[in-house]
This record gives sequence, structure tokens and C-alpha cells, in this order.
Amino acid sequence: MKKDAGIPLPSGYWGWQMLPVLFSFAVSCQNAPERQVPDTRPNILLLVADDLGYSDLGSFGGEIPTPNLDRLAASGVRFSRFHTAPMCAPTRAMLLSGNDNHIAGVGRQAAQFDVFGYEGYLTDRVATVPELLRESGYATMMAGKWHLGGFPEANPRAKGFDRSFVLLEGVGNHFNNAGIFGDGSESHYTENGRTAQWPAGQYSTDFYTEKLLGYLEENHGTGKPFFAYAAFTAPHWPLQVASAHWKKFEPDYRDGYEALRKRRLAGLKREGLIAADSSLPLFHPDIPAWDSLTAEEKERETRKMAIYAGMVENLDLNIGRILEYLESTGEFENTLILFLSDNGAAGEDYFSNPEIRPYINSYYSDDTDRMGEPDSFISYGPPWAEAATGPFRYFKGYTTRGGILAPLIVSGPGVTSLNAIAPAITTVMDIAPTLFSAGGISYPKKWKGSEVYPLRGASLWPVLTDAAESPHPDDYVFAMEHAQYGMVQKGRWKIANTQRPLNRSRFELYDLGTDPGEQHDLKDEAPEIFSEMMDAWEDYAREVRLQLPE
Repeated sequence: MKKDAGIPLPSGYWGWQMLPVLFSFAVSCQNAPERQVPDTRPNILLLVADDLGYSDLGSFGGEIPTPNLDRLAASGVRFSRFHTAPMCAPTRAMLLSGNDNHIAGVGRQAAQFDVFGYEGYLTDRVATVPELLRESGYATMMAGKWHLGGFPEANPRAKGFDRSFVLLEGVGNHFNNAGIFGDGSESHYTENGRTAQWPAGQYSTDFYTEKLLGYLEENHGTGKPFFAYAAFTAPHWPLQVASAHWKKFEPDYRDGYEALRKRRLAGLKREGLIAADSSLPLFHPDIPAWDSLTAEEKERETRKMAIYAGMVENLDLNIGRILEYLESTGEFENTLILFLSDNGAAGEDYFSNPEIRPYINSYYSDDTDRMGEPDSFISYGPPWAEAATGPFRYFKGYTTRGGILAPLIVSGPGVTSLNAIAPAITTVMDIAPTLFSAGGISYPKKWKGSEVYPLRGASLWPVLTDAAESPHPDDYVFAMEHAQYGMVQKGRWKIANTQRPLNRSRFELYDLGTDPGEQHDLKDEAPEIFSEMMDAWEDYAREVRLQLPE
């Protein structure tokens, strides 16, 4: 593991030498009498950004000021090859279950079928992180985006959270309850399982932070460790934030997305997150050259990126508020903190989508002068998304690296590898086993009276403590599918498709050791390796009972 000298360690940095598992609690202790002494297991703070790009953070080579997250990076481990699903909901299902998205029940985002793997919510085939942590004595709480089922049995309240204020849908207005899809629609919120209203005028990241701080304060002094899940909806489109956060960033982006892409590449190299000889792949074919844009188009594009940067800055400031609270209450040094994004940078442009535009236009505007305001609907689209993904191909939605590589930072008690970069192949399924290890929890074979699938992820603690380079064996196979985009990675080799429908002929073979940008299809040059990788794909498809419902 590399130690990165690029980020100075703050004074009083976390230097715990304690073991990650302080002591073990059996899951069956649910009826144990009230503890006579405080539970000294570590608190857990899980911070998830929505659609944040791989290189947005300062500690990941970006120019947006993110001092609070950079501080966490300096006091822990950055994972340079951390993989998510290509979209929000399947990632969240994998995050909270430690399992494949199909086994967890979210085989395809925004789809719900009476079919194994595509139920559209967390099924009883898995035991969730909050359920098992609560069962062992943790206070569990969350604020932000749920996106894992809108009916009562799928609510956070039913899936292990004592306290929760959540947006049930996958996207919403950042200032009010105006919906995104459908004329006159509204977003839906619940608090502790009951219908709740959005306080008009409150900004999403600010309000979710306030809610989580309130829940933390309720638990303070109880002697119970907490699991707090901040599922922020920023910087997901629609790009909205107060002008005080974004106007100052406009000069940074006036030279365009191609120039930013080059700067981000250099930043990633400077931080040691990619190889020094990494180069940029070709842009997505739909992206026009910056110099081909009119002056008015350049102004619009510049403002989009500035607003996005303002949302990221606001996100970091709010994370700073949570860290300050933990410091003020004496909880900071006993809190394991994980920060990640839920997928690659977002290239969608729904305002221009012909199927959705009529509905969005009934409430929102994309006028340049109104960008960032509550009635403005913009996204920054493929050009800026590919600037954020740097040397990796494409963006959110694809199973190419640009769609599924995301930042991950882990810091706190038991993390003895400080200011380090871990290049091992890791996945969002590894988070749950890591948290179970921190809480001294063994994953059950049965839950709620039924057998559950074993975890597919592996604990990151060997990497966090410098005991091993990787949580997985050398022959580890990582496979995934979403919305007919599939992939398999084994060592340096990867197969993936970028066109639908999904079938064998559409898979390409890449040697990530020499081609990290997935530009050169080698299946005709290395047919034996391609055949071996396709066999692994078929094994995966059978294991998760892959289906392709329309």
C-alpha cells in the first residue's frame, strides 16, 4: 500500500493501534438485560454522496475545495479501485446487504417485478447492516435518499433503522417537495416510517445534516454506539444550490471540459491514484468539442459545472458539521468513518429526454439566468461527467470503469494504515462485512426464520491494518449486471459490454494492466482468455439467477 505524501497530516491525527473488533457480540443477544457499562465498540458513520465523480475531491486530484473529506483521507485509506454498481439503487442494495444486487432484490433500478432478483426492494434473502447492528445493540439512524422501496414493509423503519428521515424516490428537488417525473407530482418522504413533509425552503444537504445531528444528539449519553448513515442527495441532478456556493467557481471552468479533464488526469497522477503513464481515452461519441460550441453554449456549460462544484463544496461543509459535532461530544476518536460515492459521474440529461421533457417542462426551467434555483432543472451531462472520470471510459449507467469506479475513504479506530492508497480491487459489497467486523458481528445463516444467502463481499480490515494488500484472493472474480450492461473482472482481465441487448457477441475483452481506459478489444487476439471470462460470466448468471425482464 502506498503512503501518499501529498496530503499533510493534521495535528492530533487519528493514530489508533486498537483492533477493529473490540469485543464480540452475538446477534442472539437481542433480549439481553440493559448494559451496566457503556458499550465501547466503535461508532460507525457512513457518508454516501450521490453521483459524485471519481476525481471531484481534492484528495482524489480535483480542484473543488473539500478540506473535511481531505482530512479524512489524510488520516486513513483511499481506495483507488473501489467498484460500485453503475446506478444508485443497485449500489445501495449491495451496500446495505454485502451481496449482489439481484440477490438483494434490486436487479434493475426503477423496476419492480414478481421475479427473483427484480422485486425492487431489499428482500428477506439478505440480512441488512442496520438490522444486524441494531440487533447487537447499536442505535441506528439515517437521513437522505432511500431508493429501496416505497411501501411500509420496505421502509428504513422495517429494515433496521431506529430513526430515519428519507426521500423514498431516487431523485428530488433540493429545495422543496416538487417531483421530477410527472405533471404536478411530489416527492415522498417518511420519518420513522410515517409520512413526512419537506420543510419548504430548506436545502437538501443542510436539512439531512440537521436531521442526522438531531438523531445523534438523541443518542448521546445513552452508552450505545451508533450506526449513522448520511445518504446525501448531492451532487445528483437537478443541479441546485445557493449562488453563494457556486458563483466563485465560474472562472475555474471557462476553458471547458476538455481542459478540466486534462487537469483532473494530472491531479490523479499527482495523488498517486493512477499510474504515471495513464492517458485519456476517447470521449463518448456524443460529446462535441469545446471549441465547436457557441459563446452562449460555453457560458451555459461553464455555469453548469460551477453549480455542480458549489454542491460539492456545500456537501463537504456539511460533513464538516458532523465531524465537529463528534469532536464536541467526545465521540470522534471512537467513530469509524467511511465516505463513498454510489456510482460514477452522472452523464444523464433528462431535461432534454423526449419522453420525460413534457413533464419536467411543466414545472422547471433550464434558462441560464435561473440555473441553480429551485425551479431550475439542469444536469451537467456527458462532457463534464467524463472530465470527472478521467482516464476511465464513459460514466454512470455503464459497467465500464467510468461508470463503476468511485472514491472510497475509510478512517477511524483500528485503521492503522494512515495517509495511504490501497490499489486492491474492492467493491461496495465489501462494506457490510467491514462494518460487521467492526461491530463484532457474525453474519447469520438464518434471519427472520428463513435462510439467507451468504455474504459475497469480504471485510476490508486486512487492508486497513496493513495485514494484507487485498481482502480477496488472487483468483477473485467480480461480476455484475444492471439493465443489460454486464461485466466480469478477474485480475488484470475484464469483459464488459457497452451496447444492448446483452448477449455474448457484445462483450469485449480488455487487459486493464495495459489498457485501463478499456479502449482495445482483445477477444479476437486472446480467444482462450475471452472464453474463460465468458465461462465466469455464465457461472455468475446462474448464481444470481439472472433474468432480463422488460
